[in-house]
Amino acid sequence: MQQRVVVLVVVVLIALSMMVRLSAGDVLKHDYGDALSKSILFFEGQRSGKLPSSQRMRWRKDSALSDGHDVVGNPYGDHNCWERPEDMDTPRTTYAVSRNHPGSEVAAEIAAALASSSIVFRTSNLSYSLKLLKRAIMVFDFADRYRGSYNDSLGPWVCPFYCDYSGYQDELLWAAAWLHRASRAHSYWKYIVQNIHSIETVGVKSAVSLDSSYRGGSYAEFGWDSKHAGINILISKLLLFGGARNVDPFLTNADKFVCSVLPESPTRVVQYSAGGLLFKPGGSNLQHATALSFLLLVYARNSHHVNRVIHCGDIVVTPSRLIEVAKGQVDYILGSNPMNMSYMVGYGDRFPQKIHHRASSMPSLDKHPDHIGCKGGTPYYLSDNPNPNLLIGAIVGGPDINDSYVDSRALFVHSEPTTYINAPMVGVLAFFNAHSS
Repeated sequence: MQQRVVVLVVVVLIALSMMVRLSAGDVLKHDYGDALSKSILFFEGQRSGKLPSSQRMRWRKDSALSDGHDVVGNPYGDHNCWERPEDMDTPRTTYAVSRNHPGSEVAAEIAAALASSSIVFRTSNLSYSLKLLKRAIMVFDFADRYRGSYNDSLGPWVCPFYCDYSGYQDELLWAAAWLHRASRAHSYWKYIVQNIHSIETVGVKSAVSLDSSYRGGSYAEFGWDSKHAGINILISKLLLFGGARNVDPFLTNADKFVCSVLPESPTRVVQYSAGGLLFKPGGSNLQHATALSFLLLVYARNSHHVNRVIHCGDIVVTPSRLIEVAKGQVDYILGSNPMNMSYMVGYGDRFPQKIHHRASSMPSLDKHPDHIGCKGGTPYYLSDNPNPNLLIGAIVGGPDINDSYVDSRALFVHSEPTTYINAPMVGVLAFFNAHSS
């Protein structure tokens, strides 16, 4: 959980600083500004602790006030309950990584978040920015010096819920890339060049247990676990703008990312539904649609500035084509799909009503002030009624490969909203809101 939260921080911070077929031939014009506002509002429903007076999602109240910092809790006990955050009474155990019990992926994620945050605050609060950068350097040194996976150090308290399947090498490079961008220290660039091939080796070794996109270096993968595509896209800006040598393998791999997801590419590894949705195996598929669309837009911007095109076999791919593909995914999510359904709660006339979200599915403290225990929420989980509280802006896991969506809390792979689905969507919507014409 901590790893997922940290990566969404990185993606949201990037976002804030910076055509598919339609059902029945209808062309919908979407209000990207409205969707953007709602995608940000969603995070207020995910807050924990003492809520600020500016809280707009009023049905959420203070929660976990007796917890320490960065507490996940026991995943087994937590998944066994259906209760409001305000009522949580399961053990809130803290797990830690150390020299003797390393967790390089977690520590490196934290370093990346701190480094990217330092860039955001550089012009508005320099002293805080420098503090973040200093701490990022310290945490990265710890992650690199004491290498190891938290899968091994924490075992069943991490897996299977938050297991790192792609190895920790990608997180180390992700952190180094952000530290180089934040500090401009050549030592981090040297580290990246010396270690970039390590993640490709891990990808090949992991091919048996992971889907086909990992073969050859995970070109089509970017999310809370794997940073492979993100590393190359992040570094590409520096290379395209002439800020460094050693263009390969970074630009080559960034191009391979494009060719692995472009619908018409001869080397595409992802699937597309008949309605045009990018699809990968596993649950919460819209995490791939939002995250990969985000990367396409970043690479399109970088390539446009230097008048660069990408070659996928005999196909020439322009930056505008990358934007078009990303727009198709966004429009699909917002309602331009065979179901004519928006997969963002509160956006459009038709959206999921029974999302797999405890606080949303149960009465608020205003409506039901009495404590609801661990199993007391089961009737709400099983209810056929719509959720009483709208988690506005939440994007659910999405439809299946056949463009079909069943509105059911029990089908969590489709109906569960997550922070790592929304995080990249913030940046995507910000782009299209700014370029709506």
